[in-house]
Amino acid sequence: MSHPARKIIGVIGLGIIGRGVTANLRQKGFQVFVWNRTPRRVPNFIGSPGELAETCDCLEIFVSDDRALLETVRRLTEKLTSRHIVIAHSTVAPDSMRAAAEMVEHRGGRFVEAPFTGSKLAAEKGELVYYVAGNDAALREARPILEASSKEIIETGEIGQASAIKIATNMVTAASVQAAAEALGLIQALGVPLQKFVEAMQVNASHSTTLAMKMPKMTEANFEPHFSVKHMLKDMEIANQIGSSHHLELGVTSAARDRLVEQLQLGHGDDDFSAVARKYLPEIPPVGQKNAEAASDNAQTDPDAIPPALEPILADFEEPESEQESERTVSAEPAPFGEETKEATRPRAGFFIRLLRRGKQLLKQPISSKGA
Repeated sequence: MSHPARKIIGVIGLGIIGRGVTANLRQKGFQVFVWNRTPRRVPNFIGSPGELAETCDCLEIFVSDDRALLETVRRLTEKLTSRHIVIAHSTVAPDSMRAAAEMVEHRGGRFVEAPFTGSKLAAEKGELVYYVAGNDAALREARPILEASSKEIIETGEIGQASAIKIATNMVTAASVQAAAEALGLIQALGVPLQKFVEAMQVNASHSTTLAMKMPKMTEANFEPHFSVKHMLKDMEIANQIGSSHHLELGVTSAARDRLVEQLQLGHGDDDFSAVARKYLPEIPPVGQKNAEAASDNAQTDPDAIPPALEPILADFEEPESEQESERTVSAEPAPFGEETKEATRPRAGFFIRLLRRGKQLLKQPISSKGA
């Protein structure tokens, strides 16, 4: 087998995880080419999946759902040969993963199923955990490539079993965040500081890495995406479909799915899935809004600050280039009736600003009784 650093790797899908994995592969000495459905101005971008297969020996697929995975593999198959190994990282139904494997193996290629756990930070740090399945030879060849972006690789068995484990672990993750959101809502309703609950959970037996990451951000309404609403919703839909086909009642999973559906319908599909907390903590302003309010409060302490209500008005005027140009003069030749331009008649912004400041100074002076 050739040295891992000499392998040419193709990465399909440059979302949050694909970008992080690509960076780690390059840091570990791999030559990497990439393709994304939406073109990106990034190094070694290839024009199509087929061209990527022609260029690379190993292809890693980071696409979002069953349909995208199967469509991508179909586009690859025309160029696949026995030299190729395809590693599928998508979280999809086990049947979809098996179908993708069959297409690759039909062309003589080798297939490794490798969904992962870990989100944005884990991908950037090269600390993903892969659940993998495939034949022994394919797994041996894939391992050095997977090690470049992971802290652990767990072999599960036959193709489809890794996907089953990934879906099941996400069921627990979604349920944990949903339960935490409800608990925070109860704490707030009873008038207990949210931070006290966060502190209490840190030493509780039910605490987890997920809660450690999500709860502080939930209390701040900080839903920067690490694992989006739409992607977690897709996984909960898969779980419920599997449960239904096996006559399993998945009540908690169904409840988590319903809350995710609400966030998607409200237009928050790209937010982190912890955004389900909005339903229970509606009084907490988002981080961005709080920062804006703080900036506004600071502005009000400036004695020369312009009242916010007047800023849109003043923004319509130009700032004078010099002190002498604080006022515009009216054109020597009047414009025809109805065609007078505001360029010729309106004062510049500096005049209004100085007028406002002078007015504030006058208001601060004591009123004299002389001449009354």
